[in-house]
Amino acid sequence: MNVRRDFLRQVAATALVTPAVSTLSPINWAADPSRLIIDAHQHLWDLEKQKLPWLAGAPDILKHTYHLPEYREATQGLNIKAIYMEVAVDASQLNEEAEQVIRLSRDASTQTIGAVIGSRPESPNFGDYISKFKSVPEVKGARRVLHENETPAGLCLQSEFVNSVRKLGEIGRSFDLCMRPKELSDGAKLAELCPETRFIVDHCGNADPKSFRTIPRDDEKPSHSAEEWKLGIEKLAKRSNVICKISGVMASLPKGGDASDLAPIVNFCLDTFGPDRVVFGSDWPVCLLGGPLKTWVNMLAQIISSRPDADQQKLWSGNAIRHYGLNA
Repeated sequence: MNVRRDFLRQVAATALVTPAVSTLSPINWAADPSRLIIDAHQHLWDLEKQKLPWLAGAPDILKHTYHLPEYREATQGLNIKAIYMEVAVDASQLNEEAEQVIRLSRDASTQTIGAVIGSRPESPNFGDYISKFKSVPEVKGARRVLHENETPAGLCLQSEFVNSVRKLGEIGRSFDLCMRPKELSDGAKLAELCPETRFIVDHCGNADPKSFRTIPRDDEKPSHSAEEWKLGIEKLAKRSNVICKISGVMASLPKGGDASDLAPIVNFCLDTFGPDRVVFGSDWPVCLLGGPLKTWVNMLAQIISSRPDADQQKLWSGNAIRHYGLNA
């Protein structure tokens, strides 16, 4: 069974699948160009054309086709541009997915301005695959999800995988780390072995908000300890070629939860990586497991409201523009 499916089932049982409306005031940033948001984690999928094996056991809210019109509706009122994030299609569709999002990123009428494509770095054919995109500026990096049940621990430290990730650095592309919290130290080791490659830790290291409850509930079983996760994040932050994506935690929002449930995770990542090494991501539409995209934006805005305006701007857009080399 797929760990992603297990995770989504668990989230569906505890998250706000029919979320309450956020009590925070809507943020109208669309009229203020200085309030640009770069969403570094936008998912789009078409279930009539794409094979997404991990959706088999997912909650019904995700078993729909999500196109740009739905994203545009979800972000209405926000001045937002997005980096497409690969959706773990079947390996046979990697090339097709990449070509599709390249075309999308070149269309000036869309909100999508770049892409992180799917990959299999453990494959001996990785070099041939990734070299096709060496001169494609819309491709910003690659990802291989590492928290699936059939993915063995330590895969990212195998020699073939390490050599492939080094190739990404050679062509100026980054690698997204989407890992089990217990294996974040493997990500740190990979970053050490590939010093010329830039890394992005997805979803705050897949932290579980339930791990941070002062008084745990009997019906909630965190997937890891808070201290275990913190240690992994600290190891990653010590590597200067690693940044952290503030994303994903909305999907794990406990039932009845609010911004205070996410604040310990967000603040630890912001404090550990510092204001220059963090970027924002919506994780839409997976974020719908906890609430609408704009609810997540409002919660994050509340969490960081006491931080300097300059640091907030870096998180929302400045760091992503620099990291991805965007003309935004």
